[in-house]
Amino acid sequence: MSGWASTKELVSEEFAQSIEEGKDPSAVNALRPAWEAVGDDEAALAAIHAQLLALPIRADYLFNEPSDFAGIRALRSAGKRRWPLVLDDATLLDKLHGAWLGRCVGCALGKPAESIMVRTDLAAKGYGNSWERQKKYLVAVSPNEWPIRDYFPAHSPAEAETGSLLWGAHSVRENIHFMESDDDIRYTVLGQQILQQHGRAFRSADVVGHWLCQGYRRFCTAETQAYRNFVIRGDAFRNPAVHPELDETADWHWFVHHLNPYREWIGAQIRVDSYGYAAPGDPELAAEFAWRDARISHVKNGIYGAMFCAAMIAAAFATDDVLEIIEAALAEIPATSRLHAELRQTIAICEKHGNRFEHFEAVFTELHALLGHYHFVHTNNNAALCVVALLLSGGDFHRGITLAVMGGWDTDCNGATVGSVVGVICGAKRAPAHWTGRLNDTLKSALVGYDPIAISECARRSLEIVHQMRG
Repeated sequence: MSGWASTKELVSEEFAQSIEEGKDPSAVNALRPAWEAVGDDEAALAAIHAQLLALPIRADYLFNEPSDFAGIRALRSAGKRRWPLVLDDATLLDKLHGAWLGRCVGCALGKPAESIMVRTDLAAKGYGNSWERQKKYLVAVSPNEWPIRDYFPAHSPAEAETGSLLWGAHSVRENIHFMESDDDIRYTVLGQQILQQHGRAFRSADVVGHWLCQGYRRFCTAETQAYRNFVIRGDAFRNPAVHPELDETADWHWFVHHLNPYREWIGAQIRVDSYGYAAPGDPELAAEFAWRDARISHVKNGIYGAMFCAAMIAAAFATDDVLEIIEAALAEIPATSRLHAELRQTIAICEKHGNRFEHFEAVFTELHALLGHYHFVHTNNNAALCVVALLLSGGDFHRGITLAVMGGWDTDCNGATVGSVVGVICGAKRAPAHWTGRLNDTLKSALVGYDPIAISECARRSLEIVHQMRG
């Protein structure tokens, strides 16, 4: 066994990943008969996996997608890299508090709906994709429940066709009175702890060291596989302070690629909000911080999604114009990448519908047709949905978080990411109490020092980090 999935399953996912990243489909699929025949023979599966990794990118592939920092920066388009930050401490603290509240609210709203997302068996039976099943779940309760107006009710008469809400029991409307532990929130806390301890000079090796202090079961998909690989070959990471050379000498390619077909999925994208909070008005710096974190488990578009989201959050401290925020973030990732191209297509879909909230279902339909071929927790489709939520909401808190969740796919991740951006834009004082009041300023993250903790205290610590960055 290799993490949550068997080696057989991991190699199965590697076939899809190989084709997505530009390897010749005929060469990839030529190895499928061998995979089907070997059963659970670990050595034989490892050999097939090695063959898949060794296949070259085809010559006619349209995209150029480096993972190294210099390579990424060389392929960026022109854009706004930094704004002079003119916020006083009170305003900055209000925006940081709004960001933490927005992330918590968006995550809590989307967490129960994640159970609907994963029921691909119901989609195969003709019950619609994840956003359509959400609508069916809610409308069966009352026609007034769609568009989303409140946290999810625990039950619906339509559960046979939509799936039930198996997760997030503390986040349904009948129960919610704090922000429960979730990976989207734990990573925000970990990012804050990394910055508190290491400052702006933190290294990728420091991130690994913090991971290894956490329980293995706290991680999923790409993070699980990377964690496992660090345990196998990464003894030095347990005390990175005495190994300053690690960032340069570590075999990052092996750590990221070995039995890790999830290396372009959403995991890195949900880890970076604290880096955006630490670099208000400086999307270029936020993207750099995100790269240092993302590279330990992800490649290519998995890294770009992290850089893009961190940069959006940083830009939101300087401008309320959501298109300007998105454009600044796009300027931090390679213009030659799939993610860049697909986000441009997403912007065009929204513009076609006038960036109007009332056209959200038409936009969802087109977006799912465009990017529905990706796994529901891939980086690219979910980053695109975050763009949709921002453009159609115009930066409004309520519309932003609800659109991010209503669009389906990775509902809690997208709700949390968009929640950070719209939370920065409106600040805590203007955030709707209908959403934020239900959390009672309380986060239970299941991490030491943050369980429980006041959400407002998390924001205060983020302000201290901003001062530390400037110092």
